[in-house]
Amino acid sequence: MIRHIVLFSARDKADIGRIVEGLAHLTRIPHARRLEIARNQKTDQLGNDVDVVVYGEFDDDAALAAYKAHPLYETTIQLVRPLRDIRLAADYAVASAVAGP
Repeated sequence: MIRHIVLFSARDKADIGRIVEGLAHLTRIPHARRLEIARNQKTDQLGNDVDVVVYGEFDDDAALAAYKAHPLYETTIQLVRPLRDIRLAADYAVASAVAGP
């Protein structure tokens, strides 16, 4: 399984809601096992500039690539890019679950 995490900061904090709404289009794209878009609750005592989080789970690299190739993905980029400042993304493979001690 591949986990896909993207963090956004808004250029203008007044646009955070518009960023969330724009990113919500991603949930209409097939290929993800799970896809969540949410405002960051900013509970980190050290603080951060992250305003919006996208969290996705995909069966494999092919499913993630198909998601990113979907036309709604490009539409979403066009809606959100002018509103965001920073965008950080990470994709990583998840190994089988490991039992705790």
